[in-house]
Order: sequence, then C-alpha cells, then structure tokens
Amino acid sequence: MIFRIATRRDLPAVLALLADEDRVLDPASMPVGEEHERAFAAIESDARNEMLVLTDTDTDTEAGGGGTVVGCLQLTYIPGLGQGGQERALVEAVRVRADRRGEGLGAELMRLAAERARGRGCGLIQLTSNKRRTAAHRFYERLGFARSHEGFKLPLDRP
Repeated sequence: MIFRIATRRDLPAVLALLADEDRVLDPASMPVGEEHERAFAAIESDARNEMLVLTDTDTDTEAGGGGTVVGCLQLTYIPGLGQGGQERALVEAVRVRADRRGEGLGAELMRLAAERARGRGCGLIQLTSNKRRTAAHRFYERLGFARSHEGFKLPLDRP
C-alpha cells in the first residue's frame, strides 16, 4: 500500500469513495464538476490542507499518481492558541472502498494520518462523524479516539 498526497488524476476515485460508502462505484462514471475542480485546486494550493489517498500500488509516480485508490481522507491543519499554541489536525472525508474493508486499511490510513500530523507538530487529531455511522464510531474508538465533545453544524444558504 502507498499513502500519498492526491493528484488531480485521483479526483474521480475520491469522489466515487465519497459518493457511496456502501458500494464500489466506477471512478470513470463519476461526474467531476467545476465545483469539484475548484475545491480540489483550493486544497492542493493550501499548505494547511491535504487530500491523501491510499493506493494498492504505485506504478506511475512520475506521471502524478498511480495504483487503485482504496482509501482517502482530508487533513486540515488548524493553528490555535489552546494546547500551548500547538496546531491540531482535523480529519474529514475518511473512506475505504467497500470491497476492501476488514483488511486493516482504515486503521493504516488513520495511523499514517496521525504520523503525518505528529510530524508537523500537531498536539491532537480531531474529527466528526455522522451520528448514523455507528460502525465508524466503533472503528474510531478502537483506534483510541474519545467522544470528548458534542458537535454542531449549521447549514448556510448559498447565494
């Protein structure tokens, strides 16, 4: 397995993982809209954001990627005054392909993300998970994450 920063070439595979966590979707069938391109470009150009992928092989590194994307997550590094001024890492969009679950890939993905955040000097990793994703909650708890806070979200109207 190869853990690396996502390239534009990975975008359809990442969108397929995010679109349906219970089925394997063909990345070639994923519509990549202008909004996706814009969001990916913003993540890619921001030193505080990383879209990371786990691939089964890395056969084409010079061309900007390679291998089948089997997992992904986004890491956002947040500066703060709490925790002695240490950054924290926010984990979002964690997914492992439905047909590859149970192989330890999710745990490896999270371990590598924690290693990356620790290497950057982060004092903690935080995440939120939809209340309906009870299997995901058990997974995070097995990894040592604690339910220490209650999360709130407020959808904003788009102009």
